[in-house]
Amino acid sequence: MANAGMPLARIVGTGSYVPEKILTNADLERLVDTSDEWITARTGIRERHVAAAEEATSDLAVEASRRALDAAGVKPAEVDLVVCATVTPDTLFPSTACIIQDRLGLRAAAAMDLSAACSGFIYGIHLLRGLIATGAARRVLLIGAECLSKITNYEDRSTCVLFGDGAGAAVLVPENGGRRGVLASRIGSDGSAGEMLCQPAGGSRIPATVDSVQRKLHTIHMKGNEVFKMAVRGMEDVTRGVMQDAAIAASDIDLVIPHQANLRMIQALGDRLEVPPERVYVNIDRYGNTSAASVPIALDEVVRAGRLRPDQLLVMVAFGGGLTWGALAVRW
Repeated sequence: MANAGMPLARIVGTGSYVPEKILTNADLERLVDTSDEWITARTGIRERHVAAAEEATSDLAVEASRRALDAAGVKPAEVDLVVCATVTPDTLFPSTACIIQDRLGLRAAAAMDLSAACSGFIYGIHLLRGLIATGAARRVLLIGAECLSKITNYEDRSTCVLFGDGAGAAVLVPENGGRRGVLASRIGSDGSAGEMLCQPAGGSRIPATVDSVQRKLHTIHMKGNEVFKMAVRGMEDVTRGVMQDAAIAASDIDLVIPHQANLRMIQALGDRLEVPPERVYVNIDRYGNTSAASVPIALDEVVRAGRLRPDQLLVMVAFGGGLTWGALAVRW
């Protein structure tokens, strides 16, 4: 996606927030037949944050958003659009973005949710850069936020070890006349494989009933091995496409922020792209898979740690339920 002669979309502030409660592998050993050694070896995850009973996705999103707005130096009245990428909204309607808009006092902002699972933050930037390029939006708050613990089956050892809660946010503005910002982006999907990673019930196909709840159809269902293979291949392909669009080589990339789903997946992606491990960011050991929050949480950590300097090249890539995927190339 090119915007020749139009302003780039630039990230000028980031923020993140995770719940206080930590669920360790040792805690999970007491819930299901698993072990810390097995979880760490298979996934790279050691702990994950989980929301309290009274916490919802909007609560995490609001805290992350406040930090992003503060970092950007943008006042609430200046935001004209808020987008929340999530598969665990507070309610199907009103949107979680509308709840965030109200709680932050973003009186001039339109608000909407975006559902692309783990690729949600990437999808959001891909779509928003077009609005920013045409002048349809000027100061945008984009959030990836999830309370996956609310839809996790803690009797299913194949999935309950994977997921955590959190939120990450970014403020995007036009970079008029500059060269820093989103250089290229691509997104894609394959709905024919949607059942490999899904929440079967809760929509109009299978509304909530006593039977659907008892059968745990409102929780995450995943065919892990199949998703793993498709994710590595999908993330490699979309990243190579973005690198081609941005006219950059692997040696040009200063940092890759991949979706944090599985350490072995991240390592396989780095190997295929020929990007050395020290230039591939990993925090899955501390958070697990936080779906749409994964990439923005990692981005905020990188920014606050000073790992990105002006004009460095950053690639962000994700793969998730839908199935969906996407990647971005950014000059910081």
